[in-house]
Amino acid sequence: MSRLRGLLIGSAVGLLAAGCASFPEQPAPAGWSPAPQLTPQAGPRPELPGELPSSPGQGQQPGQQPTPVPPPQGCKDFSPAVVGTCLSPVSGVAMTDVNQTTGAVTALASERTTGRLVRVTKDVEPVVVQTFEVDASSDGGLTSVTLSPTYPEDQLVYVYVTTATDNRVLRLAPNDVPKPVLTGIPKGPSGNRGSLGYDRTGALLVATGDAGNPASAADPGSLAGKVLRIDGSGQPARGNPTEGSRVLASGLRSPSGVCTSTDGTKTWVTDAGASADLLYRVEAGKALGNAAWSWPDKPGVSGCASLSNAVWVGTAGSPGTLVLPMGPDGNFTGKPEPFLDKENGFGRVGAMVAVDDNTALIGTVNKNAGGTPVSSDDRVAVIVRDGTAGSKD
Repeated sequence: MSRLRGLLIGSAVGLLAAGCASFPEQPAPAGWSPAPQLTPQAGPRPELPGELPSSPGQGQQPGQQPTPVPPPQGCKDFSPAVVGTCLSPVSGVAMTDVNQTTGAVTALASERTTGRLVRVTKDVEPVVVQTFEVDASSDGGLTSVTLSPTYPEDQLVYVYVTTATDNRVLRLAPNDVPKPVLTGIPKGPSGNRGSLGYDRTGALLVATGDAGNPASAADPGSLAGKVLRIDGSGQPARGNPTEGSRVLASGLRSPSGVCTSTDGTKTWVTDAGASADLLYRVEAGKALGNAAWSWPDKPGVSGCASLSNAVWVGTAGSPGTLVLPMGPDGNFTGKPEPFLDKENGFGRVGAMVAVDDNTALIGTVNKNAGGTPVSSDDRVAVIVRDGTAGSKD
């Protein structure tokens, strides 16, 4: 961990800009091979040189004044934590590579309304990997991206999209066209947003909205309003609560984050309820029921990261993130604490994925209505909290 927190900044500016798995622009082959068997491996784990600040301007000794970070100049962002700039609001992020020599990070970012999947590195022009045809007229579009659990070997990427007829999971391989993995997830006037992740067994987790029909979330025969657990070809994953069913848990409305702890013991999903933002702990085979935490003020709780002593969530409706301190049993030990909510933060945070137990990759949504974007928004960045639950900035 010391080396990880080390490489995350030293070049803190170097924390962000390096070699990535490439998707060369070549004609797609006619055939498509069966999906590989998933195995419980994690995605890229950075060994990041230096010490990335917990927030822009931090990283100094106690009592030392923060070093001011110059404001962005166009798409040039001087924060050492920033990986990519000048994007549309970011709906999903995934770290694909860290250069072990320079500490530079490469990541993928999805844009909900444009349907673009973009590869970003610091101070490098974003590269469009794929543009998906999406219907973003309500809360749908290109709403999530995640890497295969065996990404270092197979380079597979999964996305959640809203099409003209349904919501679906697609798989993208280098030099190939996107292939459907799971189709027919109901589409409606709302509740089309979905989120992707995977558990420690290598099974893909798919959080789906209710398509504007709350009854479908409780219907075991519907794919809407569920946390689904599938293999890489879209079939029910081995060990699901009901054999032959993809359903892990039910009762969602409009989810935007699903995350599992590194030890595999805790899975969480965020949801936009009718009267509050919600965080559920997922228990296999059970309806989601009462939320583990709720926000009646609806700050726009979005992406999440499950850590050993906290759950970390982004807020798309207000600046910053929230850290919920947690005991070993998974029960919260205090109220959510704001992190990166001040002027030296990144504004509104939509997408979030854990890198390690203190580090997250985030995507901002400052160009959405009500946001206050800077010239380099929207951005992808790596942020670090200290080892205590809920460090503030």
